[in-house]
Amino acid sequence: MGFLDALLGKRKVKGPAPDRLFAITTASIALETGPGIRTRGSAAIVFQPLATGDFAQIVSEMEEVVRGTGEETGTTLTTSDDTYGYRWMVLNDPDVEDLAVGVNAVSDALELGGYGNRVLCAVFAFEDASSRPVYFIYNYKRGTWYPFVPASGEQQRSTERELQIKAQIGNELPVEQELERWFPLWGIPI
Repeated sequence: MGFLDALLGKRKVKGPAPDRLFAITTASIALETGPGIRTRGSAAIVFQPLATGDFAQIVSEMEEVVRGTGEETGTTLTTSDDTYGYRWMVLNDPDVEDLAVGVNAVSDALELGGYGNRVLCAVFAFEDASSRPVYFIYNYKRGTWYPFVPASGEQQRSTERELQIKAQIGNELPVEQELERWFPLWGIPI
C-alpha cells in the first residue's frame, strides 16, 4: 500500500494463497485413514463462461492440455452446463493429486487470461463409509474449503455431518470459518 492510498483510505486486498487448492491431496490421505472418507475419483472446476472468442479459445486450449496430459495420467475430461449458466469441467482420475493438478491448470489458464473472476469454485467428490456423498468445495475468492453433504430429500443438506467432518479434518484443510459462507451446490454432476 502506498502513501497516497493510506491518505485516501484505500487498501489493497491480498488474494488467497494459490497453493491452498493442493491441500486436498494431503487431506485425502488423512480423511481415508481417519474418518474413512475416500475419494470417488472425480473433481470439477465450475466457472461462468463468456461468449467471447478469447474466452472460448482459452477454455478449448485447456481442454486439449488436460486431455493430452490425461493420456499419461489416466485423467479423463467432460464438460456440461448447468441450469444456472455455469460450466462444469469434470475430471475423473482415481488419484486426487492428478485431479488437483488438472483443476489447477484450468484455473491458472483462466486467471492468466484475465478471467479469474469467472471461476466459482472447485469441487472434489468423496464418500463416507456408508457410500454417502461428501463434497469438498474450494472457494477461489476466499482460498478456503468447506464440506458439503447432501441429505436425502430434495435440496436438503446434513449440516450436522458437515460440522462433524470439519472437526475430523482438523488442520488438514484451510476450512472456511464463517459457516454462512458454506454455500450448497445442488445438482453436482460428479
